[in-house]
Amino acid sequence: MHGFLTGSLKIERLNVAIADLPTDLRGTKLVQLSDFHYENEGLSDKLLAEAICASNHADPDLVLLTGDYITHNPDCIYPLALKLKHLQSRRGIYGILGNHDIKLPHSKSTIIAAFERIGIPILWNEVVYPLGSGLAVVGMAEVQSGQFNTRAVFPGINPSIPRIVLSHSPDTAAYLQTLRVDLQLSGHTHGGQIILPKIGPLPAYFKCFREKVPKGLRQWIPYLSKNSYKIVERWEWSQGFHPVGNNQLYVSRGLGTYFPGRLFCPPEVTIITLQ
Repeated sequence: MHGFLTGSLKIERLNVAIADLPTDLRGTKLVQLSDFHYENEGLSDKLLAEAICASNHADPDLVLLTGDYITHNPDCIYPLALKLKHLQSRRGIYGILGNHDIKLPHSKSTIIAAFERIGIPILWNEVVYPLGSGLAVVGMAEVQSGQFNTRAVFPGINPSIPRIVLSHSPDTAAYLQTLRVDLQLSGHTHGGQIILPKIGPLPAYFKCFREKVPKGLRQWIPYLSKNSYKIVERWEWSQGFHPVGNNQLYVSRGLGTYFPGRLFCPPEVTIITLQ
């Protein structure tokens, strides 16, 4: 699949203004990596190696992983963790889980344990301060777990302190709009995977299309089987930077893929400089 309909790795660079950012944290560099799907044809070792090399070359202060490390089989986390062990960061690497990471009863515990062995904490409704008390990093529980709980996290953060929020699905930006979120980092959408020039992400139109397809045929058409077309509600947030009220959201296209692959939607490594 990676020789066809995937595209070359693209490095996305952006500067993000953060209110109340301490002077000594101006210029802080973050790398976001998302949606690995390291399973079968989901992500080639070559592309993963390129992504790790690009991240290390950026010399980041923090590396932030925004979920979906596997697709179905949680045991695939073990070879992935061995490769992610080569990621370098000045002040640490932190991650959250995505919907694919909690599909089976033991998926969550398996993935968390594998990352603990290589020194990468997985945050689940938790806040950490790896760059000091002037900037909070919040990791939210995967929304499909039913444990996404802002009340367990946000009241404990000083209102004057800026915060980076990791939340796998960009749809959660709507829930977080009433709270202070200086920058939300999400993935989940794969950027839409198939982008039609001048039209946008193909899956955004599948809900309407699905209703016109006989039920017996839906299982044979990507995105139409079961509820797989319900990837997100807000396809306008499928990739890139978006203001959401007073908050800011960035959605990565991710690294991995699954059938039918990517078209005009290359995998990405995201390098963010805070200003």
